[in-house]
Amino acid sequence: MAKVKHESGWYPLESGESVLDALLRQGVSIPNACRAGACQSCLMRAVSGTLPEAAQVGLKDTLRAQGYFLACACRPPEDAVLEVTGAEALRVPARITALTPLSESVLSVRLVTDTPLAYRAGQYISLVRADGLTRSYSLASLPREDALELHVRLHPGGAMSGWLAQEARPGDRLQVQGPAGSCFYVPGRPEQPLLLAGTGTGLAPLHGIVRDALEAGHSGPIWLFHGARTPAGLYLTQELRALAERHPQLHYRPGVLEGGSRDVAEGALEVLIRAECPKPVGWRAWLCGDGPLVLSLRKKLFLAGLSLKELHVDAFLPSVPPAQRRTSDAGAR
Repeated sequence: MAKVKHESGWYPLESGESVLDALLRQGVSIPNACRAGACQSCLMRAVSGTLPEAAQVGLKDTLRAQGYFLACACRPPEDAVLEVTGAEALRVPARITALTPLSESVLSVRLVTDTPLAYRAGQYISLVRADGLTRSYSLASLPREDALELHVRLHPGGAMSGWLAQEARPGDRLQVQGPAGSCFYVPGRPEQPLLLAGTGTGLAPLHGIVRDALEAGHSGPIWLFHGARTPAGLYLTQELRALAERHPQLHYRPGVLEGGSRDVAEGALEVLIRAECPKPVGWRAWLCGDGPLVLSLRKKLFLAGLSLKELHVDAFLPSVPPAQRRTSDAGAR
């Protein structure tokens, strides 16, 4: 039987059980969100013992070299013995500076970190509340701006989103971990057509990526598609239309499944994209938002001729509370 030492206690693992599940099962509080190896909020560090390769997939080389691993993806062999610590050294104290509704279901959260955070527009970070509650959100801000901006979707019963919407106030403190993710603009080939598509708060990283590309002098056509079920699910429409007016190469296309109008197309996101961008051969693309939809769109764009190496995907995964396997707060990766 594998066992893990955390702080002063030893904890046994059941056969095939992850380090995260074992510690949570035995009452140890470990930050976590998606529990699918994507959000990186459950990062821990191995002080001794050998880690399975799967526990470090997707981590930066610098983190792997220091022994950091994803607790949710770490399933040690039966005879393994690990000694682990938390990832507190990777967290930066931060302060909420503004909480602004962007729509009935989306809240803009602005934060300032005590020390500068190096990131790329479109990456994501994890918010860690004082009680350990952790959720991951994409960055809508640009590194040159004086605050980090997140777009938080408000879910009924959502632990973090409910707290941010109802209880949190400017001045409240928490911690930030990250950044992570490879969904960002890399300068070069300024004439290359760009395609950005997302649903819901998947607009957050796309908003940052578009502005980053424009500021870098990207001259090729940029197509930005934002989808929602109804017009109430769209936001930043005026700001994005104004941005498109200032930059003729930017084409902003909001769409809904029902309730379309003269200014908002009606139809599935993939249909709207196919109508405007039928042959994206040689393009670069970013897809963000609802996991199944984004992965389906990725496949369709590949079949339409877009190279996989030019397809950057940030599929949002639901957060899973320790006590139950159901969605209670989305916005995690």
